[in-house]
Amino acid sequence: MKDKKRAMGRGLGAILSSESKVAINTANDEGAKSLVSNIMEIAIEDIYPNPKQPRTYFDEKALNDLSQSIKNLGVIQPITLRKDGEKFEIISGERRYRASKLAGLTSIPAYIRLVNDQELLEMALVENIQREDLDAIEIALTYQRLIDEIGMTQENLSTRVGKERSTITNYLRLLKLNPSFQNSVRSGEISAGHGRAILSLEDESLQLQLFDTIIKNQLSVRQAEQTAQGLKNSKTPTEKKIKDLPNHLKKAQKNLSDTLEVNVEIKSSGKGKKGKIILDFNSEEELENILAHLR
Repeated sequence: MKDKKRAMGRGLGAILSSESKVAINTANDEGAKSLVSNIMEIAIEDIYPNPKQPRTYFDEKALNDLSQSIKNLGVIQPITLRKDGEKFEIISGERRYRASKLAGLTSIPAYIRLVNDQELLEMALVENIQREDLDAIEIALTYQRLIDEIGMTQENLSTRVGKERSTITNYLRLLKLNPSFQNSVRSGEISAGHGRAILSLEDESLQLQLFDTIIKNQLSVRQAEQTAQGLKNSKTPTEKKIKDLPNHLKKAQKNLSDTLEVNVEIKSSGKGKKGKIILDFNSEEELENILAHLR
């Protein structure tokens, strides 16, 4: 796969230097609108973790894997910071922050929040989403910010931006793509429709196989979907076991998947009297969502 680095967020506005915003601390200060509507490049040394962060354990292997991805592709999804004088406190993205430090980065792209900037941020994001020059990943990131930082539901968001809820859902699904595939969508190497076809496959090796086939044979989205279906129909013994689950476990598997909004796999033996549950997550946000349901 080609290494297609792209400066994150340039489509959302010019990246500003930290020196230009020292005096901006609240939404009422001059220049606040430009600050909250752009992605900033913030020095790692000026950032500190939230001391009240409930998550204290970070898997070392996963962190190293993310660090390697960042070395190769850069930070795909900016972190979110709260401005604290000349420093910045992490609101979300501590895992990306830690992995960026491991990767040797001296700065990281970030969204900035200010005191009392809720209404200002919402207006800036809704205005931004109406632009015609955004790529699919930038649109998805903006939708995700409106959900995470403004607290909108997908239904509220649909009304606010004048888009069908299914359209918003399809954009948000793209954020579950492997970062390298996200970069390919952003660069135009594949389309958002190709990305969703790739997402229909759960196995990463099959996803890569489909991606390579799309590039090599210049598949249309429809052809990519048909190819994905063919790959899914090549059932493995493991998949057959899942299909043979007792009905009550199939129902439990579906209910858990619907509740947690992630792929759930139940493996059982002894006629369904014992087994294990496997929860798949593809991002820090999905993991936090699972943990929130378990608390």
